[in-house]
Amino acid sequence: MLRALRLLRPGAPLGVRGCPSDARAGGHEIQVRALDGPDQGLTEILMNRPHARNALGNVFVSELLEALARLREDQQVRVLLFRSGVKGVFCAGADLKEREQMSAAEVGVFVQRLRGLMNDIASSAIMGLIETTRGLLPGAGGTQRLPRCLGVALAKELIFTGRRLSGVQAHALGLVNHTVDQNEQGNAAYLRARTLAQEILPQVDIASGMAIEGMCYAQNIPTQDRLEGMAAFREKRPPKFVGK
Repeated sequence: MLRALRLLRPGAPLGVRGCPSDARAGGHEIQVRALDGPDQGLTEILMNRPHARNALGNVFVSELLEALARLREDQQVRVLLFRSGVKGVFCAGADLKEREQMSAAEVGVFVQRLRGLMNDIASSAIMGLIETTRGLLPGAGGTQRLPRCLGVALAKELIFTGRRLSGVQAHALGLVNHTVDQNEQGNAAYLRARTLAQEILPQVDIASGMAIEGMCYAQNIPTQDRLEGMAAFREKRPPKFVGK
């Protein structure tokens, strides 16, 4: 199932590779593939840690953070698609076997890095739910994003019960955008995600979008309402907008 599609900002070109070296070596848990032809502008991040069901361990997180940092500087990337290389699994959440070996200080540092990563790929609510099935409190932002997505009451219910959700249930709650019936190849979700990515590709690129935003903001600068908004913030009072 599609977990994150994201437009990225401009920078240097990207080839087909793993992180930190070539994906074709096959030894990396995170591999990056820039597509070409009609899919030019679409880049895939392949998560490939089969022995741990793509659990979020130190190496996995480090390679993913490095990949995202490099992709942000690639002006050729328009849409980013996360894909699992492990059949039947997207991401199993935190690597609790690895975390059990960490000191308290190491856990704190790792969770902070994980929160930053989850902010980038907007998937921590899902990961948090998976963590609670093992008797843990979500620690990578799930307690904050889930209430904002579903409301406080339902978020509490899911977090406190650690309930597992099927794809259909997650879709009904609005946690995911789409669900699909599996095909014989086991890649129905990937094909749906790629179709959506292809719909996004011809839309406004980030540079054009920023230019449009700049023009719109320039129209806002001389307005009375902008000055009133800033004054109200400084004076700690509700603003009184007049539409001018």
